[in-house]
Amino acid sequence: MTHTHGTGAGRTAGPVAGGAEGSERHPEIDWVAAERSPEFRELIRRKKAFVIPATVFFLAWYFGFIILAGYAPDFMGETFITDGLTVGYALALTQFVMVWALGWLYLRKADRVFDPLAHDAAREAVHAERTATRRFDRDTGSTTATARGQDAAPADREVTNP
Repeated sequence: MTHTHGTGAGRTAGPVAGGAEGSERHPEIDWVAAERSPEFRELIRRKKAFVIPATVFFLAWYFGFIILAGYAPDFMGETFITDGLTVGYALALTQFVMVWALGWLYLRKADRVFDPLAHDAAREAVHAERTATRRFDRDTGSTTATARGQDAAPADREVTNP
């Protein structure tokens, strides 16, 4: 089962959790307009501003540890603080601390910044859809001519083109 949400560049609109497509679960939302809204763009900008540097830091810390373990075994084997605790063990333990710290920072940022922005973007998307006039909606009780704002010609009168 595909868990892709949305139809942005390089993505396809496939099934999501629960088997329903996003537009099928919320047909009242114009997803393209929601994606183009300033609130949604601000949310994405702020998320990228946090996630990209955090990812770069994580990968640098992790691969730095791996490189030190592979190319500086004497340094990694030195005693650190007490007998039996080496620099390598200490750096390995910092991997756990770093992951927990990044997770805590992300949750804090999500609660204070991302969630309110996501709420605003969702509210604006639903509000914009409710107030927008749909381009191809038709009044089911009128003829095509009256739907376009023209007077309908009676059936017994001949219509001439001017």
